[in-house]
Amino acid sequence: MSWPLSLAVVVASLAAAAQSEPRSVDLIRGQDSAGELAGWQWFSEDPAVKAGEVWKLAEDGVLVSVGTPKGYLYTEEDYTDFVLRLEWRWPVAKAGRGGVLLRTTGEHRIWPKSLEAQINAGDAGDFWGLAGYPLDGPAERKKVIESPQFGTLANLAKTAAVEKPPGEWNRYEITARGDTVILVINGREVNRATGCAVVPGRICLTAEGDAIHFRNVRLEPLDPPTE
Repeated sequence: MSWPLSLAVVVASLAAAAQSEPRSVDLIRGQDSAGELAGWQWFSEDPAVKAGEVWKLAEDGVLVSVGTPKGYLYTEEDYTDFVLRLEWRWPVAKAGRGGVLLRTTGEHRIWPKSLEAQINAGDAGDFWGLAGYPLDGPAERKKVIESPQFGTLANLAKTAAVEKPPGEWNRYEITARGDTVILVINGREVNRATGCAVVPGRICLTAEGDAIHFRNVRLEPLDPPTE
């Protein structure tokens, strides 16, 4: 004859299960009547333009950016090691430019010192080290550009093109842990950068002149790697 588990055992089992679940948090939590998004701030090349004029959170949870003027939403908190999961799409029949900036530091500008996980149509999965942000990877896929406007730019090209056509949702999984950052698009690893600067910084969603949609933007903090 079997006996039911004691209350103490049940409670312990539930606690263990809760601890084993990812510590994932939703980064898009709401928008107030003034257009401000909870947990985010806005920087624009036009200081007179407010966040709510560029970014709208729809009732179905889709964050819609009209893309202009150029700028970026940035988190109020800094993050170093994490898994960032999100979905993006281009409006039907209209692909464009956009990106996710990681470990963003320094002064606000177009574009700030950061590691960009590229979203540009046709280039999704590329890395860009902006304004001198360091990264490394295979020499055959890496190049460094000196730009009078943007400073030192380091690029590491993706290994595969797996993005979907305009109108369809793409899934990004970005894992930053120590000096290694991995990009997975639609379930496939497409890039891995090493030698990345390990600094706490903001996460940014960019507006680069084209309309873009985001949803299910969730972050799971990670413990730093052990030596």
